[in-house]
Amino acid sequence: MAAHLGAHETMEVHEILTATIDGINLFQLYRPFAKDQQLIQMLDKQLHFTINEYNQTVQSLNQQGMSEAVPYRSIRNVAPIYGLDNPVPQSPNVSMNQMDDRDVASGMLGFHKTSATMKIIASLECANPQLRRMMQQGAVNCSEQAYEVWQYMNQAGYYQVPTMKEMTTNTVLNSYQPAGYAANQTSLYQPQQNINSQMNITQ
Repeated sequence: MAAHLGAHETMEVHEILTATIDGINLFQLYRPFAKDQQLIQMLDKQLHFTINEYNQTVQSLNQQGMSEAVPYRSIRNVAPIYGLDNPVPQSPNVSMNQMDDRDVASGMLGFHKTSATMKIIASLECANPQLRRMMQQGAVNCSEQAYEVWQYMNQAGYYQVPTMKEMTTNTVLNSYQPAGYAANQTSLYQPQQNINSQMNITQ
């Protein structure tokens, strides 16, 4: 009987499940150091979701039938705050007793960023279409959870967003134009036969 998964995708899933276990354990270690009620609520919600997502993946693999991944629903949706406002200097803690809400949130954010990257890469290596979709949805879920944590950190001043001068930003972004645009308003698109004739290529 042929294996229902290829070697490459099997190892990708192995890496993701191992990293997910580490993340679940990490969140449990962080939990006592969280003091802000908003952070605690978010940590508990994300931990519960991650455990359920892990269990669903394991059960799907063991039963050799993939189920649809459940999308993550964020509890936060606030406008980002741009600019720097006296950011607090950062350095490693010399003792775990120094762990605070910023440390907890930053650790959560780092886990989700790494997991999103791993899952989207895994989806590109999947031969099984159901597993591929599960990995894709898992990457989206991690992205949503990461943004939820980032919003909390941004609002609290833990994660500030540096900006450039408006003129510099506009200059960079306005330098891009739609395909086919030229300064003299002449289309850059040329039919393939014209390009071939210019290059003396014969079909």
